[in-house]
Amino acid sequence: MELYEEMLRLKKQGRSCALATIVQCVGSSPQKEGAKMLIRDDASIVGTLGGGCLEADVIQAAQMAIKDGTPQTVPFELTEKEGGLVCGGKVLVYVEPFVPEPLVVILGAGHVGKALSRLAKFAGFRVSVADDRVEFANKDALPDADEVVVNDFETVFGKLSIGRNTYVVVATRGHNHDLTAVKAALRTRAIYVGLLGSRRKKALLFRALEKEGFSKDDIGRVIVPVGLPIRSVTPEEIAVSIMAQIIQMRREGAPEGFSSPSCSRLIEEDGSAQTAASLT
Repeated sequence: MELYEEMLRLKKQGRSCALATIVQCVGSSPQKEGAKMLIRDDASIVGTLGGGCLEADVIQAAQMAIKDGTPQTVPFELTEKEGGLVCGGKVLVYVEPFVPEPLVVILGAGHVGKALSRLAKFAGFRVSVADDRVEFANKDALPDADEVVVNDFETVFGKLSIGRNTYVVVATRGHNHDLTAVKAALRTRAIYVGLLGSRRKKALLFRALEKEGFSKDDIGRVIVPVGLPIRSVTPEEIAVSIMAQIIQMRREGAPEGFSSPSCSRLIEEDGSAQTAASLT
């Protein structure tokens, strides 16, 4: 019961885990068929499969299963050479990952936010959209969003369940709102914090974050301009570039140079926000 209660707790937190079960035993083994162990996304465990190298190898297999989102069936020979155990038997362990659906949180319900909510849902993500304007943040305007929140950007994450498998995109209507939203996002466990803007906006934002006391590591989490460099201009094209980048990060991990220029055509390099204002 403890294992399943912990699985539910992790799910509510948006965390991943894997359940390892001995499904077959041949000969002597420290645990019998049906023995279970839960492996959290930080490699900590609940329960046991008998300890030793077997357990260490299962934890490693579980981490791979969580990363890939694919179950694994792993055979083990419990000999000194193979596993560090001298039981002499063989076991087959089934490792089943439980990974929460990825969540895209969009801060800003303008044209880009609306287009992104449609595309993110189509790509298989849960979608939450937040804005402080009720005329923009409502289910009629955002029919594809799983959750629509009307709230100021400073405290909005108090109303959202944010886990490690969360991707935050900031697309508000102005620089002051951008700064507030990014600061709030950096205080969460989100794996991705992207900001719609130009390289000039990036420099201004980073200086402001530094003055606010954010560390270099924190500031380095912000991807600006957000999206892959596909020369996107329209809200729909920008949404495609952002989702492509999110999917890339989800499937492969953040590549080198991840914060390279992308949707910089949205706002001119001189800082003009005319085009951006018409989209947010």
